[in-house]
Amino acid sequence: MKKSKYYLIIALALTVGLVLSACNSGSDSGSDDGGDSNNSSESGKQVLNMIETAEIPTGDPALATDASSFIVFGQTMEGLYILDENDNPIPAIADGEPEISEDGKEYTFKLREDAKWSNGDSVTANDFVYAWKRAVDPETGSQYAYMFSGIIENATAIVNGEADPEELSVEATDDYTLKVTLEEPVEYLNSLLAFGTYLPLNEEFVEEKGDDFGTNSDNMLANGPFVLEEWDGTGLNWKYTKNDEYYDLDNVSLDEVNVQISKEPGTAVNLFETGKADRTAALSAEYAKQYKGNENAATFEEGSSWYLKFNQKRNGEETPLANENIRKALAMSFDKEAYTEQVLSNGSVPADGYVPRGLAKNPESGEDFREESGSLISYDVEKAQEYWEKGLQELGVDELNLDYLSDDTENAKKTSEYFKNQLETNLEGLTVNLKNVPFKVRLDTVTKQDYDIVMHGWGPDYLDPMTFLDLYVTDGGNNNTGYSSEEYDQLIDDAKVKYANDPAKRWEVMLEAEKLLVQEDTVVAPIYQRGRLTLIKPYVKGLEEHLFGPDYSLKNVTIEK
Repeated sequence: MKKSKYYLIIALALTVGLVLSACNSGSDSGSDDGGDSNNSSESGKQVLNMIETAEIPTGDPALATDASSFIVFGQTMEGLYILDENDNPIPAIADGEPEISEDGKEYTFKLREDAKWSNGDSVTANDFVYAWKRAVDPETGSQYAYMFSGIIENATAIVNGEADPEELSVEATDDYTLKVTLEEPVEYLNSLLAFGTYLPLNEEFVEEKGDDFGTNSDNMLANGPFVLEEWDGTGLNWKYTKNDEYYDLDNVSLDEVNVQISKEPGTAVNLFETGKADRTAALSAEYAKQYKGNENAATFEEGSSWYLKFNQKRNGEETPLANENIRKALAMSFDKEAYTEQVLSNGSVPADGYVPRGLAKNPESGEDFREESGSLISYDVEKAQEYWEKGLQELGVDELNLDYLSDDTENAKKTSEYFKNQLETNLEGLTVNLKNVPFKVRLDTVTKQDYDIVMHGWGPDYLDPMTFLDLYVTDGGNNNTGYSSEEYDQLIDDAKVKYANDPAKRWEVMLEAEKLLVQEDTVVAPIYQRGRLTLIKPYVKGLEEHLFGPDYSLKNVTIEK
């Protein structure tokens, strides 16, 4: 395809700083109080200064759906398991591995008796029982309640409003013994139990705070290595301080971590270069190219998938995107390779499928899911135009106006311009109206399905393709597209229930589900699997980056100046 002059200008300038919402993105330049970074030597404290790009939407694990919130939980809270430096789930609040019944459905966990909340209360089995029952209770409004469905016995009926939350099959047989009964055996259970929605909560504290729980740092409790402080619920700055009640306090070196938001890539780099920040968030293309190979550059291929998400129903009415041919046209009308190579330049790779590579392997052959599933939908302008013309005829129109929702950062705005140019150039009669809004507004807008197209990202919540695939079941908490397919729902149910004890058949069904979602129904349009290039000072040691769950862990970080 012959590219427009405008496209070439945009391609040179474009940047990307979109942040996941177990998945999303956001935000505005943080304030700068001047002065050099105060790491350790003069104050005698171990202090780390970091930059992020998105605000914290919530401090309530049951309500969180975004990367920013889960990063906070990763530093301040622990569940039965946490992730080690190789992304292996290892016991945390669990005192070793559980006893498992012969049928693989009943787990009995012993809890460590030295774990405490930051207010001095012991972490008990009831904290898990309370948190999990609260998460599945429809009155809580957790979008991640579905992560219990098909996992914990009776969860599905509770989430659907057909049973009382008290019927969830999780029981504290004593203060430090937790008994969990599953619907079916779950081979990825350990990694699931390391995820934020499965964190415990202190019942007395949560009930005392009521609706204020998780709205700012004063209304949160920690049981992990750090305590969140100075977060007012909306601000662009917060900090972590060492949790004196943490059971493994002797192995936590950092005394304080200062975090500030910077939506402007140039501002973030300047803060780093002038010694006011020790680590940046992912760099935009302009700076990724500049710093590639630099001694301060660190690269990491994430397990996150990025795609365009199409809303088929808005305000109770079908949108033009309910037309399958229109969706296919849009999905095939932008150049992914040019975007990742010329625009992102940060190690991201183009993707013709939804589930990212490196996440899971065939239980029999060992082949990666992405490789085995193959290319499902690719850049093809000629085919895109054929689908477009057919779709317009079916709708009885000659042109369409569609809005494109994204964040209000400099990076997101430039990326939006790229996709506007690609789509309008290749699809005659299409007008794309850009809506760039603050991070929290975008999350709320998508939840309300008040959009046409949104740039969306999803990171794995556990090590299995199902963490991506079950998002789009009918009325799923993170569906938000109006998509409903009996065939797709059945495939997901079969993978979770019918073939729970047949790994090979389960794998085959998941491959079928991805093909239906992307190639046949084109609910989403895959773009890329994200890589990130950050800047980090060489004296910062021990930062662990993760393929799923929180983007990173700070527990083992030391400042060695």
